Amino acid sequence: MAASPATVAHGPAIIGLFFNILLYGIMITQTFLYFKAFQNDKAWMKCYVVFLFVADTVNTIFDCIWMYQSVIIHFGDLDFLSKANWVFAADPAMTGIIACLVQFFFAWRIKILTGSWLLVVAVVVAALGGGLGGVGTAIAVGIIPQFAKFQEFQAIVIVWLISNAVCDVLITTALTWHLRRHKTGFPATDDIVNKIIRLTVQTGMITALVATLDVAFFVGSTSGLHLAFNFPLSKLYTNSLMSTLNSRTGWKYNRTTEPSGGDPEAATGHHLSGHREASRTRKPGVLNLSQGRSPEVFVHVESHQMVDLDNKENGALYPDAEDDGMRSAFAQSKGTLSNTSSDHDIGRGRGRTR
Repeated sequence: MAASPATVAHGPAIIGLFFNILLYGIMITQTFLYFKAFQNDKAWMKCYVVFLFVADTVNTIFDCIWMYQSVIIHFGDLDFLSKANWVFAADPAMTGIIACLVQFFFAWRIKILTGSWLLVVAVVVAALGGGLGGVGTAIAVGIIPQFAKFQEFQAIVIVWLISNAVCDVLITTALTWHLRRHKTGFPATDDIVNKIIRLTVQTGMITALVATLDVAFFVGSTSGLHLAFNFPLSKLYTNSLMSTLNSRTGWKYNRTTEPSGGDPEAATGHHLSGHREASRTRKPGVLNLSQGRSPEVFVHVESHQMVDLDNKENGALYPDAEDDGMRSAFAQSKGTLSNTSSDHDIGRGRGRTR
C-alpha cells in the first residue's frame, strides 16, 4: 500500500518547521543583541545583517503559509497534498541564497586572516555552487511539483547540498588551521584563540553535518525525511553568523576595546587575529605588549646618613681629630648610595619601557 501524501512530505516537514521556528526565535534574540551591543559597526555590516534577518523572516513565513495551506485550508485534499506549490519552492531558493551570503562573509574573513586568495576562491566557488543549486532546485520543483517524483531532479539537489557542505568544511578547516598555526605561546592570547577555534568548529561543522544528512536522506529515501533537515538549514547558517559577530563582546585584546567597538573586523580579522600581526612584528625573545597593559616596575630606595652635628657646626664634616677610617667609611657609603641611585633610575627606566 502506497504511503499517503501527508506521510511522505508533511510529517517530516512539520518537524523541520518546528526547528525552523525555534531557531528563528534565537535569530531574533541574536539580532537584537547585535544592534544593542555594536551600534558603531559599519553601515554595510548592519545592512548585511538586516538583509539576512529579513530573508530569514520571509523564509519562516513562507514555510508556515505552506503548512497552513496543507493542513488547514486543503485538509483532506489529496491532490493538493501530493504536490508542491510556489510557496514551498521558495524554501530551497532562499536557503541557498542565505547560505551563500553567509559563506561569502566567512570567505572575507579568511582573506583578512590568511591573505590567501586561493582559499578565498575555493570558498567562493563552493558557495556559488550551493546558492545556484538552491535556486535551481526551486526551479525544478516548479517544473516537477509531485513529491513522489522529486528523485527525478536529484542531481541539482546533490550539487546544492554537497556544495554547501564542502564549503563549510573548507571554511572550518582553513580558519582552524590558520589560528592553530599562529598561536603566540602566551596563555592569555592562546586562550582567546582556542575560544575562536571552538566557536568556528561548532558553527561550521553543524551546518556541514545537517546539509550532509539532508542530501543523504533525499538520495537514500523516497519519503520526505530530508525536509526535517532542510527546513531549519537556513536558520543554522544565520545563527552561526550572528554568534560569530556577537561573540566579539568576549574577545578583548585591548584595554580600550569596548563591545561596541564599531568595526566588524573585530570578529573577522584585525582584532581577532591580533596574534597574527604581533607574530609578524615581534623580534625573537621580545614580548610585544602593544595590545595590552604594559607592566611598570617601581623601585623605592631608602637611605640613612648619620652625621656628627658638633663637627658639622664647626664646619668640618671630616675633622682631623677623627680617625681617618671614618672618612674612608663615609666616602665608601656615599659611593654605594650613588650607585644605588643610578640602579634605581635604570630600573625605573626599564620598567617603563614598552
